[in-house]
Formats: sequence, C-alpha cells, structure tokens
Amino acid sequence: MNDSPSAAAGVVEDTSTRHRILEATAEVLARSGQTKLSLSEVALQAGVSRPTLYRWFSSKSELLDAFGRYESEVFDTGVSAATAGLRGTEKLDAALRFIVDYQHSYSGVRMVDIEPEVVIPQLAAVIPVMRARLERLMSGSNRAIKAATVIRVAISHFIVRSDDDEQFLAQLRHAAGIKNQS
Repeated sequence: MNDSPSAAAGVVEDTSTRHRILEATAEVLARSGQTKLSLSEVALQAGVSRPTLYRWFSSKSELLDAFGRYESEVFDTGVSAATAGLRGTEKLDAALRFIVDYQHSYSGVRMVDIEPEVVIPQLAAVIPVMRARLERLMSGSNRAIKAATVIRVAISHFIVRSDDDEQFLAQLRHAAGIKNQS
C-alpha cells in the first residue's frame, strides 16, 4: 500500500526527480520531524545524490517551503478530483470523504507525535485556509460556522488519530449539516 499524499489524492505517479524528493521528504518528516530532518536522509530515501537534491533545493528551509506548497497542491488536486462533476451536498460530501481518506493514508499525520511544538503552531496558519476552501463548497447563512467546525473536527482527528474512519466521516457530516448519507 502506498501511503504517500499523492496516493491519497489519486494523483498519477510522477517519477520526476523533484517529485521523488518531495515524496521522500514526507517519509523522512514522518520518521524524524522537521527539526531533525536530514537532507542526506531525504536524498537516500529519494534515491538521488546530495548534489542532485541541492540542485533542486539549496537548503533545508527551501525544501520545507516547497514541501508545504506541494502538500497543499496535492490536497487541492485530490479534493478537485473527488468532487469533479458533483454539485451541492454531493460535492460537499465527496470533499468530506476525501478528507477522511487523505488523513487515513497520509504518513505525515504522525508528525504531530514527533514534534508537537512545531506542528501545532503551523495549524494556526492552516486552519483559516482550509476553512475558506471548505466554505466555498457550502451553502446557507451559517456556512462559515459549519466550515470552521468541520475543520476543527478534522484537526482534532489529525492530532489524535481515530481508528474509525466511519465515525470520523459521520462527525464531519454532522458538523457540515449533511443528513443520512450512506
């Protein structure tokens, strides 16, 4: 089973060097966290030399910045693919199912266990972005509150991982005001 973010998103595998480095970064971060991230370990995981890694990313900071953008792109692409051709509640429900699938398969979710002091402050920047994206899929005068609640439920499952994906999805649907979905 491939636990990469791109596998969760249903993205066709990209074998480019840059992509391999970013995928390897996810794996190394899941094991070591950001503070102890080793570019040598990333290069080894990606199957590239350190000089090759440095041709793409000149520093650890540059790699982490690119990785953050990469994660966002993978998530956005996955949500778009999951919701393509759908409207209304069906589109919102597909987005919620994607969130559950993504978190279940995403190896980086355990970074919160390795470096909570790094990850938890980063969530402050992620929450408003995710809320705004989800709010666009909702309707009604209280859509901002629903979107904020859904994201907070998702974040709580990110911090304390659930082993019950159906319960997680049911909680997201309840927060979003979706009733009786199968």
